[in-house]
Amino acid sequence: MSTRYMDGDAAAEMLERRWFATYKNAETLRSECEVLQEVVATSEAALRRALARLAELESLRDALGDELSHIDEQYPQCAPQVLHRSVMSAA
Repeated sequence: MSTRYMDGDAAAEMLERRWFATYKNAETLRSECEVLQEVVATSEAALRRALARLAELESLRDALGDELSHIDEQYPQCAPQVLHRSVMSAA
């Protein structure tokens, strides 16, 4: 067997090894992408639920504030004095 064929076989073997390594890496990355897609979908669903709940709470807050304002307008002398305190962050 000549050196030329041995060199060609070595090059073909190296190419095949690189192909298999690339194939394996692509499959691993594909699996990671699928997991990330599931995480994104779950996060988006949780965000939609949280935003809907936030809208409900803000609506309730506004309605209660309107009721308080209405009571304050009816009984201005009975309206409690609001103390303004500075709010400190826990951060």
